[in-house]
Amino acid sequence: MSAPAVFSTEERIGSLLDQSITRHMMSTLTDQGGKICAEYVWIGGNGGDVRSKGRTLDKMPEKPEDLPMWNYDGSSTGQAPGPTDSEVYLVARAIYKDPFRGGDNILVMCDTYEPPRIMPDGSVKDITPIPTNTRHAAAEIMKRAEDEEPWFGIEQEYTLLNAVTKWPLGWPKGGYPAPQGPYYCAAGAGLSIARDICEVHYRCCLYAGIAISGVNGEVLPSQWEYQVGPVIGIAGGDQLWMSRYILHRVCEMYNVECTFDPKPIPGDWNGAGGHVNYSTNGTRKEGTGWEVIQEHCTKLGKRHAVHMAAYGEGNERRMTGMHETSNMDNFAWGVGNRACSIRVGRMVPVDMCGYYEDRRPASNLDPYIVTKLLVETTLLL
Repeated sequence: MSAPAVFSTEERIGSLLDQSITRHMMSTLTDQGGKICAEYVWIGGNGGDVRSKGRTLDKMPEKPEDLPMWNYDGSSTGQAPGPTDSEVYLVARAIYKDPFRGGDNILVMCDTYEPPRIMPDGSVKDITPIPTNTRHAAAEIMKRAEDEEPWFGIEQEYTLLNAVTKWPLGWPKGGYPAPQGPYYCAAGAGLSIARDICEVHYRCCLYAGIAISGVNGEVLPSQWEYQVGPVIGIAGGDQLWMSRYILHRVCEMYNVECTFDPKPIPGDWNGAGGHVNYSTNGTRKEGTGWEVIQEHCTKLGKRHAVHMAAYGEGNERRMTGMHETSNMDNFAWGVGNRACSIRVGRMVPVDMCGYYEDRRPASNLDPYIVTKLLVETTLLL
């Protein structure tokens, strides 16, 4: 059976600025006078955007608690009422090495809070999480379930777009490439589009200390995937968000747009998912773990609607029962079945223990919300 002809592209994307100048200055001026640059990263007001700003520290922090709280203009991110009440506080939660500045410089994952307020009786109200701070509630759930040591491995799919036309990178202008089939995990011109971004992002995550466990080209041309995990508890959300920030920074250098839209191209094309692989001490226990997994699936089926409502905006465009998805209105689980809500690996019934994959989350999932729901449904209810 012959494969359809696949043609390469004449499309050329250039950086906005001459990066050779940037590379020269950053590699030459390495003496920072003993100072540390800390880039504070947080989630913006639409729940999917990542924001950041940098500050200078006098010494390297040993842990997140050593870092000072900071603030930003929440009225400019959709997270505060307006300029007369605009401050939002940043609390450092996780530290990573900075692959862009290098040296001892760091990236800091933060969550967001209303500032302290003086109450009418003269007392001071402590900082409180703002509505878009989904990490706070997730951390509380993870603390309650810490004895079960929930492990997460999150598969993040993304699609690369021409930042000017908003059309998938490498696709014919105003047209479509050959049908799906030859692109998944492929090598070659016209088949593997913009591998440089995938590889640079991979290396940056490894340098930063992200538990990135692999990468691959996806079914849709110009779509890629990477996996973060296994990681324990709240670190699943922290690391996925920081990996997304790093990806956006890499794409910025190439003047390419990255989208996490669950269905970037309508029609007979695969969407983009954020599958979550999940296990606990109970599911990993030899001899009885398989029984626990089946109990988890029963619990997840009973709360299917609750999970689907929180598994990513626009997910209904992706979860149609086609293109390796289940129908979002129905819950099902199966062994080795990629058309189910929950896929259990073939070796799990053989080994009588292991993990399972929740295939319902979209690529634009909030990992704090999804991991919180999985733990809450399977361990705490």
